[in-house]
Amino acid sequence: MKRSLYILFTLLLGFSANAQIYQFRGPSRDGKFTETGLLQTWPENGPELLLEFEGIGKGYSSVISNGKYIYATGMIDTLDYLTCLDFEGNKKWQVPYGESWKKSFPDTRSTPTIEDDRIYLVSGIGELACLNAETGAINWKVNVDRDYHADWHIWGVSESPLIVDDKVICTPGGTETSVVAFNKMTGEKVWETPSVGGQRSYASPTLYKLNGQRYILAVTATNLLAVNPETGEVKMTYQYYEHEKWSDQPGLIWTNIPLFKDDEIFLSMGYDYPAKMLKVNENQDGFTELFTDTIFDNHHHGLIELDGYIYGSNWENNRKGNWLCMNWKTGEITYNQPWNTKGAMIFADSLLYIYEEQRGNVAIVKPDPAGFQVISSFQIQKGSGPHWAHPYILDGKLFLRHGEVLMVYNLKA
Repeated sequence: MKRSLYILFTLLLGFSANAQIYQFRGPSRDGKFTETGLLQTWPENGPELLLEFEGIGKGYSSVISNGKYIYATGMIDTLDYLTCLDFEGNKKWQVPYGESWKKSFPDTRSTPTIEDDRIYLVSGIGELACLNAETGAINWKVNVDRDYHADWHIWGVSESPLIVDDKVICTPGGTETSVVAFNKMTGEKVWETPSVGGQRSYASPTLYKLNGQRYILAVTATNLLAVNPETGEVKMTYQYYEHEKWSDQPGLIWTNIPLFKDDEIFLSMGYDYPAKMLKVNENQDGFTELFTDTIFDNHHHGLIELDGYIYGSNWENNRKGNWLCMNWKTGEITYNQPWNTKGAMIFADSLLYIYEEQRGNVAIVKPDPAGFQVISSFQIQKGSGPHWAHPYILDGKLFLRHGEVLMVYNLKA
């Protein structure tokens, strides 16, 4: 009876299972965007710059759009702000939503998640907030990391909240819990998992579907866990990072959303730490290791699976890495090629889009296991700091960010 009333209450508040969600790394958080009709080559200086705006605050988070407005998070003084712009470059509003991470590399990292007229964000110290997408007013706010005693790693919080049905998911980690679900309309807790161990990671959760079952794939600094989105029951766990074996590298961070294809999941975290390919057991009660790879250690820039191959970059040191392609089934590295340095990668309309982190070179690349082929490129000139923000594509537009500056480019053919 209570559950029925809860569902009815949520429906009355505006829950829609078919609502469009705009989020970090695209519709499914796998870096793949569904845009078509895009330029297949660029002019010498890159695609047409439609909009440039300075003053969003310092940050590494992605610029995101719902097609009506452009949104970007950024650190201004000691607070995390969300800025809303129209497509003429007019600032509609700029509001603080939480306290910034003030220690090492303090710039804002959380990319907004948008559904209907609501925006969900996590501040640098783990405050989960729901804002009105039109006005910037805060609908509700929960200090997740304080209330659930999160155990912070070295660089604060980088999570982008995940929407699943009537819930918004946050992953504080620590010894009390690992994942918590809140009612997306009210901020009331729906469930929390027991702790599987490990500090808060830097990777965001994602939704995984296998044989008619749905799981929230989430990570702590050490463990992968698959959670029932209805009940919060932890169905499967896997310890990926082992402190005992890598005690000489206490600063290892896990920033990559797990990459999956059918019943297999690929994990990678950079810093020379081995990547793993896992297989979900037939009974869906655990994972089996298929192979270990010591070359494709992607740092924090995302991986793309296409036609049975994985594309991305690896870590040689904090300022250097190559571009790679791996056979999903065998683990064979089909190419390992330098081009400037490592960086972010997404996919749209048959092309890979890369944004390397040191000099800000942006390129389109043909996805071909036989070799790394840059088709066109240009260089970002404005902004400051590392080029760590992942690109975003919507309505034939490419959204980029470098520090306090956002840029929007025309990709329509």
